[in-house]
Amino acid sequence: MLTTLSIRDIVLIEKLDLDVESGLSVLTGETGAGKSILLDSLGLALGARGDAGLVRAGADKGVVTASFYVPDNAYINGLLADAGVDSGEELILRRVQNKSGASRALVNDQPVSVSLLKTIGSALCEIHGQHEARALVDVSGHRVLLDAYGGLEKKVAKVSALFDDLASVRAELEAHRVQLERAEIEQAFLSHSVIELKEIAPVEGEEAKLADTRQLMMHSEGFSKLVSNAQGALSGDGTLDAKLNSVLRKLEMRREEAGGRLDEACSALDRVVVEMNEARSVLDATAGQFVFNADTLEDAEKRLFALRAMARKHKTTVDELPALLARYEDSLNAIENGEQLLAELQNREAIALDAYLIKARKLSEARVKAALRLDKEVMVELPPLRLEKARFETFVDANEERCGQKGIDRVEFMVAANPGAPVAPMIKSASGGELSRFMLALKVVVAACASAPTLIFDEIDTGVGGAVADAIGKRLAQLSKDLQVLAITHSPQVAARADDHMLISKIAEVGGGDERAVTRIARLNGDAKREEIARMLSGASVTDEARAQADRLMVSGE
Repeated sequence: MLTTLSIRDIVLIEKLDLDVESGLSVLTGETGAGKSILLDSLGLALGARGDAGLVRAGADKGVVTASFYVPDNAYINGLLADAGVDSGEELILRRVQNKSGASRALVNDQPVSVSLLKTIGSALCEIHGQHEARALVDVSGHRVLLDAYGGLEKKVAKVSALFDDLASVRAELEAHRVQLERAEIEQAFLSHSVIELKEIAPVEGEEAKLADTRQLMMHSEGFSKLVSNAQGALSGDGTLDAKLNSVLRKLEMRREEAGGRLDEACSALDRVVVEMNEARSVLDATAGQFVFNADTLEDAEKRLFALRAMARKHKTTVDELPALLARYEDSLNAIENGEQLLAELQNREAIALDAYLIKARKLSEARVKAALRLDKEVMVELPPLRLEKARFETFVDANEERCGQKGIDRVEFMVAANPGAPVAPMIKSASGGELSRFMLALKVVVAACASAPTLIFDEIDTGVGGAVADAIGKRLAQLSKDLQVLAITHSPQVAARADDHMLISKIAEVGGGDERAVTRIARLNGDAKREEIARMLSGASVTDEARAQADRLMVSGE
C-alpha cells in the first residue's frame, strides 16, 4: 500500500508531502490544476521514463519519493535479495531526475537500475486511464490475468518445469548434431591424424626427458673429464689419501702412550678418510652417468624433433599431443556411434515432448473453462457501465507448434463495443472511454487474485455522467474494500464515495519579486467536501440546489 508521496521540484510543485490513506481516495480540481503532475511524479518513482522537462524551472533536479507498506511480499523480497538491497515492511522508491536529462533510481536508499525500479513499481501499483489500460492493451499480460483468475499457477509451474526438461534435451540433441556434422566433415583429416599420432605414440612429459638426455649426451665428454680428474686426485700413490692413511696409522700406534691426548686428532683424521672413501664411491658412480653414446644421442634427437614437428603441425605443444589424440579419437567415435546416440536423443526428445504436451493440453483446457467463467462475470459488470450491448470474450488459441514455458496458448481479451459488430482486439474496437470501462469491469472481477495492492484510475469517468458515473463510483468503492484505490475524477458521483477527498489547486504565489504558479493540495471533510462536490455539479457558481444534491450524493455514498 502506498503510504506517502513526497515531491520536490517537479513542474509546478516545489515541495509536496502527501500521506495516502487506505480505501478510496479521490483527487479533484479544475483542469490544469496539476492532477496530471501528481501522476507523472508517481510514475517517475515507479520507474517510468525520465524527462528533463519534469524538473521545475530554476531547479537543478527534481526528486520523487514513494513509500509503500509491503509486509510479507515474497516476490518483492526476492527481487530485493537478488539485487542485494535490504528489505523490510517499508519500501522506499526514489527517483532523482536531473535537468540534464539523466536520472537515478534508488530503493531503500540503495542505487538500482531503472528496470528493477520499474519491475518493483509494477508489482506495487497499477495506473489505469483512458490511454493507460496496459493490462488490457498489452496482450502479453492477458494470459497472466487469466491464469491468476483461474488459479492455474500450479499447472503453469508444472508445464514450465516440463518445458525446461524438453529444452534441455533439445539443446543436447542440437549440440550432438553440430558435433556430428563437424566430425563428418573432418573425418578424413581425423582418421589420418589419429593414425600418425598413434604411430608416434606421444607421452605427456616426454619432451622434457628427451631434452635432458640430449643435453647430457652433448656435454658428457666434458663432465666425464671433470669427474676423472677428481677421481685421480683421490687415488694412486702419493695422493692425499695415502698420506692421511700413513699419518693415521702412526698416530694410532702412539695413541695409548699419549694418555688420550691424540684421541681427538685420530677421530678427526679417521672421519676425513671415511669421507674421502665415500667421495671416491660417489665419483665412481657419477662417472658411469657420463658415458657418451652416439646411438643414444641420435635416438633422443630423432624422437624429440619428430614430436616437436608433430606439435607444430597440429598447432599445439608436445605435452598436449596425448590429449589431442584422445579428442580426435572421441570425434571419430562420435561418427561411428553418432547415429545411435542421435536416435537415443531423438527418442528422449519425443518422450519429453509428449510429457510436456499432455500437461500443456490440460492447462489449455483449464484456461478455456476459466475464460468462460471470466467472460460471464465481466458481462455482468458491463450493463451498469453503459456497455449493455457490448460483448467481452477471452480468446484462447492453442497451437502445439507454439510450445513455450507457459504452455501452448495465446490468450487475448476481445471486445465488441457495438451490437452486431464482431469481437476484435480492444485497442482496435473500443474508444478511450469504453476501454477504461472494460478495464474497470475486468478489474472488479479479477482484483482479488490478479492485482497490484494499489490501483490508480486517471479520469476513467470522462465523458459519462449520471447513472454510469455512479456505477463507476460504486465499483471503485467495491475495489477499495480489498485494495488501495486512488481516483482522479471530475465526477461528483465518484467523489461522493471517497473515504479521503483531496482538492488540487493551482495558485499564484509571489516569491523573490516574481509571481509563479504553484500546485497545492488540501484535504476536504464535511462542509468543504460538500462544497467541492457542489462545484463539480454546478460549475463555477455553486447553488443551494447543487449543495442539496451534493448532500444526497454523500449520503448515498456512505
